[in-house]
Amino acid sequence: MELSRSEQKRRAKRLEELTGELAALPSVLIEQIPINEEVRCLLQEAATLGRDGARRRLIKHITKLLREENSVDALYQFLAERKGTTLLRKKQQCEVEHLRDALIEEAFTAKEAQVDFCEMWTSKVAGDIVEQLPFANSQELSRLAFLFAVSRNPRHSREIFRILKAAQERSAR
Repeated sequence: MELSRSEQKRRAKRLEELTGELAALPSVLIEQIPINEEVRCLLQEAATLGRDGARRRLIKHITKLLREENSVDALYQFLAERKGTTLLRKKQQCEVEHLRDALIEEAFTAKEAQVDFCEMWTSKVAGDIVEQLPFANSQELSRLAFLFAVSRNPRHSREIFRILKAAQERSAR
């Protein structure tokens, strides 16, 4: 699944929020963050700056460095243990929304192409979702996406979201 530019921007904005939250931590906690030393020093520098443009630019620079690292999930987990789970929950909800939207978009594309589009059609996106979230049922997701594409009943979209959210929570345990 390829991310749209809008989704990439939303994820970058969430990472920037995470960076701001990390910079707002006390210096004792910043020392415990599981990141490289360069980023840690920049976070401590950002913590000393006020709420002006210099701090925002530094936060954006740190965000860029964090994007290049692959330890973002560890940072969300670290912040959730220290400050609560608000950002982590928001990130997880946005991921589920993205998966649901990708599934529905594929269903609309298949409906327009009218290639073997029936209630038991095979969805590639549903297969990708099951790889990510093993507790999800690809046949049920495909069926609900079909029903939504045919009827546009928001109940089906909500049901897809509920299934994906439950599978995500079960996988997290």
